[in-house]
Amino acid sequence: MTAKISYADVEIGTELPAQVFPVTRATLVRYAGASGDFNPIHWNEKFAVEVGLPDVIAHGMFTMAEAVRVVTDWVGDPGAVVEYGVRFTRPVVVPNDDHGATIEVSAKVAAKLDDNTVRVDLTAMSAGQKVLGISRAVVRLA
Repeated sequence: MTAKISYADVEIGTELPAQVFPVTRATLVRYAGASGDFNPIHWNEKFAVEVGLPDVIAHGMFTMAEAVRVVTDWVGDPGAVVEYGVRFTRPVVVPNDDHGATIEVSAKVAAKLDDNTVRVDLTAMSAGQKVLGISRAVVRLA
């Protein structure tokens, strides 16, 4: 695959299509199985509360992966992401109900770099709070 977005067609400030990702307890169990991370703070409410959390929380790496989907969906090629990093600022709290939680992600091109690359800054929110800080991806465009 190759990036579908042309470097020449992108300007600083270009906004990527925002997305909302649902997260339920079932989502967390599936992620735990796929990742091998069975820490009980991600599935056991009693344990999570005992260690001082408000409830079960989503895996940080899951949150990070959901956020970068905004970039990979936009560019059309996950391999175009050449660098990605975040700071975890707040957990995504996932209640045990029919709705769970959501991760709302927006992003925009913050800089045009060398070699047909751009820096994309992402904002990830859940329950009205920023859950990822300094979330940035460097993407190689066509």
